[in-house]
Parts: sequence; structure tokens; C-alpha cells
Amino acid sequence: MSAGEETSHIRSGLIDQLPDMDPEETGEWIDSLDQLVEAHGTERAEYIIRALLQRAGAKSIGVPMVTTTDYVNTIPVDQEPEFPGDEEMERKYRRLLRWNAAIMVHRAQREDIGVGGHISSYAGVATLYEVGHNHFFRGVDHPGGGDQIFFQGHSSPGNYARAFLEGRLTEKHLDGFRQEVSKAPYGLSSYPHPRLMPEFWQFPTVSMGLGPMNAIYQAQFNRYLQNRGIRDTSEQNVWAFLGDGEMDEPESRGLLQLAANEKLDNLHFVINCNLQRLDGPVRGNGKIVQELEAFFRGAGWNVIKVLWGREWDHMLEQDDSGELVRIMNETLDGDYQTYKAESGAFVREHFFGRSTKTKEMVAEMSDDEIWGLKRGGHDYKKVYAAYKAAVETQGKPTVILAQTIKGYGLGPSFEGRNATHQMKKLTVDDLKRFRDTLRIPISDEQIEEDPYQVPYFHPGEDADEIEYMRQRREKLGGAIPERRVPTNTLKLPGEKAYAGAKKGSGKQQAATTMAFVRLLKDLMREKNFGDRIVPIVPDEARTFGMDSFFPTAKIYNPKGQNYLSVDRELMLAYKESAQGQLLHPGINEAGATAAFTAAGTSYATHGEAMIPFYIFYSMFGFQRTGDSFWAAADQMARGFIIGATAGRTTLTGEGLQHADGHSPLLASTNPAVKHFDPAFGYEIAHIVENGLYEMYGDHDGDPNVMYYITVYNEPVTHPAEPEDLDLEGVKRGIYKLRASELSADSGADNKAQLLASGVSVPWALEAQQLLAEDWSVSADVWSVTSWSELRRQALQVEQDSMMDPEREPEVPFVAQQLEGAEGPIIATTDYIAAVPDQIRQFLPNPFATLGADSYGFSDTRAAARRHFKIDAHSMVVRALQMLGKTKEATEAMEKYNLADPNAGTSGTTGGDA
Repeated sequence: MSAGEETSHIRSGLIDQLPDMDPEETGEWIDSLDQLVEAHGTERAEYIIRALLQRAGAKSIGVPMVTTTDYVNTIPVDQEPEFPGDEEMERKYRRLLRWNAAIMVHRAQREDIGVGGHISSYAGVATLYEVGHNHFFRGVDHPGGGDQIFFQGHSSPGNYARAFLEGRLTEKHLDGFRQEVSKAPYGLSSYPHPRLMPEFWQFPTVSMGLGPMNAIYQAQFNRYLQNRGIRDTSEQNVWAFLGDGEMDEPESRGLLQLAANEKLDNLHFVINCNLQRLDGPVRGNGKIVQELEAFFRGAGWNVIKVLWGREWDHMLEQDDSGELVRIMNETLDGDYQTYKAESGAFVREHFFGRSTKTKEMVAEMSDDEIWGLKRGGHDYKKVYAAYKAAVETQGKPTVILAQTIKGYGLGPSFEGRNATHQMKKLTVDDLKRFRDTLRIPISDEQIEEDPYQVPYFHPGEDADEIEYMRQRREKLGGAIPERRVPTNTLKLPGEKAYAGAKKGSGKQQAATTMAFVRLLKDLMREKNFGDRIVPIVPDEARTFGMDSFFPTAKIYNPKGQNYLSVDRELMLAYKESAQGQLLHPGINEAGATAAFTAAGTSYATHGEAMIPFYIFYSMFGFQRTGDSFWAAADQMARGFIIGATAGRTTLTGEGLQHADGHSPLLASTNPAVKHFDPAFGYEIAHIVENGLYEMYGDHDGDPNVMYYITVYNEPVTHPAEPEDLDLEGVKRGIYKLRASELSADSGADNKAQLLASGVSVPWALEAQQLLAEDWSVSADVWSVTSWSELRRQALQVEQDSMMDPEREPEVPFVAQQLEGAEGPIIATTDYIAAVPDQIRQFLPNPFATLGADSYGFSDTRAAARRHFKIDAHSMVVRALQMLGKTKEATEAMEKYNLADPNAGTSGTTGGDA
């Protein structure tokens, strides 16, 4: 079987399996269709075909499912709208953009700099961007609100080049590309990084796959705000510019169903199909455009292909035999790439030469004319038609598959080459050829004088093309990208909202998960604040005790609830609503994190402060979606990440893959994330209150933080907030929870300090009692609410001291708190030893860590804790050993039967799992 037969699954594939019983009649039907198109146009013909297909289905006639169409443009020529702009004027400054973008990267490669960059990416995508900039992308000052544009990361030089022509950036800025510190304040980030350029970029996209996913959830969140009556987003669109190679990322395709199910017609994907990924063809032996068309169409999207420029129109119109379309269908992507790395003569022979009829089509054309046959993604008129069709489509998201050439216009050394992504600079000949192609008024002498200092070009502020460019953007609402943050702060809840969490659980026991959920419910009741909370739960709400939210806050669904709920008679019935407050993405941590990002950045994207609380199995947070949280940090998301069912031994029966012993350590690697591990309800209340103040209170600190709070499903007794609570210690990471009631009569060798966090605090209290009653050792218990924040502050103190050696060094907060504390320190948690070990270097006392290292497993809490040697009795033995009481330590091991998991007693039963 030939390669053509393998891939020709479009035209011939529809009738291959059926015999033609009457070819003459078949011809008459085809002639009738041709006459219909000629007389009434393609739009009428499309309706007739669809009506016939629908009727055929009703008559039980086998109709094939067509997920791909011929390798031609989706929009027929007769349905293309008039291009509303001045195409020649737009071409003028597009040439300048492409020149300045390439020169910016090229200049950054001189010997003393050499910081890298990508020349070819923007060269291929320039037309796709410019049609949007000139006619579609709405800026933040547009009366209907600004669009959200997810630009391709590698093409950032084009965004900078446009900002230079607009007067937003200077030559100094362009020369600061990828030199953010050394060229400050003129440095430019390599890719779209809002945290690095907080007034310019809106969305980080260069971690491939996250852009498509986040764009989908941004579009959903826009509708969420609309349906809940918080903001009118009806005129705003979300555009995501993606690469065809990027679509191999599971995140790029894995969430398409949400956009289709919720009919997000405010969402438009533009996939730059240059047929190449970073090392070679995306599908050298196949056709990535056809694959993506089938995939998106099957997922319920509207698909528009923009494959061929206007120069092909007359040839396709003359293609009565279908030979040209057949060759287009059968040509492999690897060949299409090769054609653009060769010449017009090569294309004549190897493409058009495959059929007598197609060879005749180009017989009168020169090789240069054949070479000038453009791909659709470089044709203003074709791209404009696609964008207009996309924004006018109702009830479906749209994907535009635009065929382009990587390195377009950069010359034969770059265009379509496998290595073009890694190529950072141009030779002198490349520069001259590129200059000539773009008609840039720069002389040979200017290029040859210093090839690494080739000039940028700006035609002057009064040039017609610059005036035209600015007028287009002014009409559309201002420059893009631009990020603005309103100065108004959110009215935060008063003390009453936290009172319930601070009063304790009385005689009852409750898990810290439930303590948190009750606090959240109280916060949601707060007038002028509660509606700003966005609870996000990936299909575990009942596990976390959040099913009580269903009948009151309701689950967001833009379609409402149109079925009869099976549990409708129950008090906690599952209830969906278009005005629902709870985002419930299903078994989908990646989507939930994307929803968190959209909600947590709404203060900047929409000027509406929203507070996401994302609640999930702690094991499946930073381990599964760590890259997304880095992107959220880059986008400066604010909100609460709640790692419920935390701990290696607390989620008893679930076993290895559910046992979280390391999420705090993973979270600590993200500079924007502040991890807290509270033990009791009042600690949770103060931590949440302080988090809201950090994010939206009136202060001079950085508000762009995410609070990661680990809570557990083990029932414990919550004491009421102590009257003398060390509030500063709770907020900053450590405070003395309970001093020993036993006096240390025999000095330091009879005194110890017990540090614990979260669910392990009750074990430390138990160990304190055992040390006093069984061994006459006086031990104080400290609740460590944040190991990582203690470490960060201490490291900052060390760095400050290094930078000012003559100043008396500050004492780290953890050392201040433990100043004067006698005896060894024994730390335990339900995590690996490396979590409490974060503070080891800052303490003068002997320090021992008990950690739940290695894999988790299924068992009772008490047995698991005894197995890992992290429980109360293990703390006692380790304390005695650290005190030099070797004999007593040996006796304690025997007394408590420390080697027997069945002898463990630290922990209760119960709690959802």
C-alpha cells in the first residue's frame, strides 16, 4: 500500500467500501450539486447536504461519521468577508515587527551576552497575531471589557517588537532581552512571565500544555462571573495561540470536553500548524492538521482550517478532476516541510508533477511564482475570515488550524529547517537577504560594520503606519498585552466570622478538615464578602464533609439541573445551578488547579477580587500538578490550597499512593506558596485570617501569595483558643503550646523540647505526659504551624547578615522563640524527616527528627505511627536517649514494646477516608 493510500482517508475513503451500481446516475447527482453551488453558492449547498444527511439517518441509511474534511480551507471563497483594514499599511509595520523581533534575539547573541532566544517562532506566527491585534483583540479599556490572550511563549520577541513600535518599550528594553537583572530596569523576560513583568504580561504559557488548559478554564470562569452576576463578561473572548507540537501534551487535549459541554463560544484556539516541533516534524509520516481536526470535531468543537493562501484559489476552482485536492490530501507533513526548505522548481517537480493535470495547472507559472504560493496562516484575508467566523460562532468553542512555515521570511537557512528552533542568530548574508525581503531601509555598511549591532528600525512617531497601528489599538481598547491591578482592597470579614473556629470542639472530636469546612461555611455567610469565595473540589466533596454545600451554595453548571436528582428528597441533595458557587471539575486535579488560577487572578484579569479555596487529597496536589502551581505563582494567583486527608499515616486504609508524607517539602520549593500545618481550629482561623490580610489587606508586603494548608481526617479534641495565645508565633510558624507542669529539678539533663505540627501535636502532648509521669522529665510542647516559613525567614536573616557583615546579626525567629529553652529538641510530624529538618541549622540545641520516611501502607493509625517510630512513645525514647539516659531509654523501649506495631496507641479511629 502506498503512503498516499494510507493517508487518503477523506475523499476516496467515503465510497471505497461500496460498489457504484450506476456511474451515470452518480455523475448526474454530482453535476446537480455543482450546479447548485454555481447558482446559489456554497452556503446553500451546505444546508442541502446537511438536510440530506439528516434525512438519510432518519431512513436508517448508513451515513459515515466524517471527522475530517479535505485538506483545503474550511471557509469557501464565496463566503469570505471583505477585509476591513488597509492590508498594505498593515503589511508595512508587520515587516518592521518581524525585523525588530529577529534583530532583538540576534543582538542578544554577541559574545559578552549569549543568552539565547528564538528567532523563527514569531516569524511564522506574525500574521496570526497581527490580524488579531488590528481587528479582534480587545484591550482592557474596551467598553465590553478586555479579551484574554494566551500568547505563544517562544514568540515573545514579536510582542516586544510591537510594544517598541507602539512606544511602550525603547531600544534599551529590546537590548535587555533575557537580561532582567543585569540590565534592570530595562530587562525583558524570556517568555510571558507576569511575575517578572507585572504590568505587561497577563498569562504564562511557555510550559507547554498549561496554556490550552488554563485558557479553557479562563473562559469557563468568565461565564461563571457572568452567571453569578458578579461581572458582565458577555463581550469578552479568550484566545489561545498554540503550536501543533504542543498539542501532544496531554494537558493540551485532555480538557476539551469541558469547553464543548459548557458551550464556551467565548473561547478560540489558534493552532500554528507549521508541521514542526522542536527537533523535527510533528507527524512526518502523517498529517497533524487532519488528526487535530478529527480530535477537536469529535470533542464537539467548531473546526476551521486555514491551509492555503489566496494564490491557490484559482487553481482549486479549476480542479474539476479533483487531482489537486487528492495530492493535497495524500502529501505527508514531512514532504510539506521539505518543500519549503527547497525551491519553486523542486515543488513543481515533486508536488505538482505527481499528476498530469496538476502539472499543466502550473505550466505557465515561473518557479518564483510557484514558490510564492503562500500557506493560509500567512494570508491576512484568510486569517481574518477564520477569526470572524470564530467570534460569530454560537454554542461551540472554535479551533483554527492555520498552516504556516516556521522561520517564514528568514531565508533558506531558517525556513522549515529541523534545527530552526535552536537557531539564535543570522549570518551577514542571512541579514541582508532578510532585510531585502522585508524592504528595511538599512544599508550593507550598517550590517557589515558590526553584525551583532545591526540596527533596529522605527519609521518615526509620525509615520502613517505607526499612526494607523495606534488607531487600530485605540479603537479596540488599548495595547495588548497589558496587565492592570486596581488599587481598591477587599472588605475583609470581622472577628465574628472566626469565632466558631476559635471556641474549640468542646467534648466532641472533629478532624481539622471539618474544622476548616465549618470556618469556610462561616466565611461564605459573611455579607459583602462570602460571594467572593470560590470553593473548588475535584469530586471528593463528600469525603471532606462538603456535601453540606450542595443545597445552599450549589454546584456551578451553566445549564442548571435539568434532570430529576436521585437524592432530591435528602437534606444534602446534589444540586446544580447556573448561579452555583461551588466549582466541581470532577476527577480532575489539573482542571481544578486551572480553575484555581483563573479565580485567583481575577483581581487583575477582571478587576474583581475572588478568593479560591481549592480542596483536594493532599497527595494529589503538588505531586500531580506542581507545574500548574508554578504557573499560578507566575500569574500571581492569590488563594488557599487546602491539602485535605494529609499525612503519611492519617489516611488509614488507603495505602501507598494516597499516603502523603512529602507535600510540604514539594510546596516549599514554590516561592509564592506558604505552607501551614495547623493542629487545631483556632490555629486554622488565625492562619486563614492572616492569609486574607496578606492577599487583600492594606499593607506594604507582597500580596501575591498562595496559602497551602494541610488538614487531616482524624478526629481530635480541639481546645478553645488560649487567652495568652502567642498570635505572632501562630502566624510566623512556632509557638509554645504547653509548658511542662513538672519542674526540672536536676537541671538541663532533665529537660526536653517537643516540636510537632498538625496531627502529630496530640502525640507530642501524650509524650509530654509520659515523660513526666514515667521518667520525671520536664518537656515543653511547641506547635510548629510552618516549618518552611521558619526556614525562609531564617535564610533571609543569614543573607541580610552576609550583605552587611558589620551589623549585629539578627536572630532568626525560630531561634528567638526557642531562646532559653533547655534540653534537646525532638521533632515529629506525619511527614518525612526532611520536613522538620528544615530548621535544624538554626537551632543551638541538640536536634532529633522523627520522620515517616519510605512508602506509606494501609493499617491503623497507631500501628503505622509505631512502625515509622514517630508516635508518642518513640518521642519519649528518643528524648531519653538525647538526654544521655541510655539505661532509661532501653527500659522505655521494653516498657512500651517499641518494636511491636500492635503496641502503638497514638491515634484515634474514625474520619472519612
